[in-house]
Amino acid sequence: MNPDQKENYWQQEPPETLGTHAAPLPEVPAPVAPAVTEDSEPTPAPTVPEVETPPVTWTAHEYIHPDKGGLWYVIFAIIVIGLVALDIVIFHVYTLSLLVIVIAIALIVYSRRPPREIQYALSGKQGLYIGERLYNFADYKAFGLIQDGDHHSIMLIPVKRFAPGVSVYFPEEAGERIVDILGARLPMENLKLDVIDVIVRQLRL
Repeated sequence: MNPDQKENYWQQEPPETLGTHAAPLPEVPAPVAPAVTEDSEPTPAPTVPEVETPPVTWTAHEYIHPDKGGLWYVIFAIIVIGLVALDIVIFHVYTLSLLVIVIAIALIVYSRRPPREIQYALSGKQGLYIGERLYNFADYKAFGLIQDGDHHSIMLIPVKRFAPGVSVYFPEEAGERIVDILGARLPMENLKLDVIDVIVRQLRL
């Protein structure tokens, strides 16, 4: 070995140690969030099941049956006789007199019949049950409350123009729950008794 080589030997890299370099660690790419495009659909939020309000049930008479004294029948007979006399003297339409008599007999029979007690049930999803018959909310556009003295009733106003409304009496203690259920499905309107209803109630029919 040359002297020059011996002096510079410590500066030279060893063949297996100093000459060996550690390989650089590979770079790990950072996680990339998924791109949101216009076509991508958002993840739907979990739905909370709707809790149905328990139905309201009650029992009430189908109509109000006021007591009629002897004076009522006397006045009613005077009215019927006056209409028949008016027809005989002025109009001479005897079929009208016959019709008045038939209606008078029917009203007396109807007024003496006691009202039935009916089971009612009001469901927020299905509608109003009167006995076994269902009146669906889809057939009505609104509802209203009518107070006749101490008696309370609800009326369902039909969607069809000439369809009859549904009137139901209910106890005062059930009124709040009934209005809450109906108000969640139908708008509420202010209702008043018309002239015919007032006359019928005054005659206690």
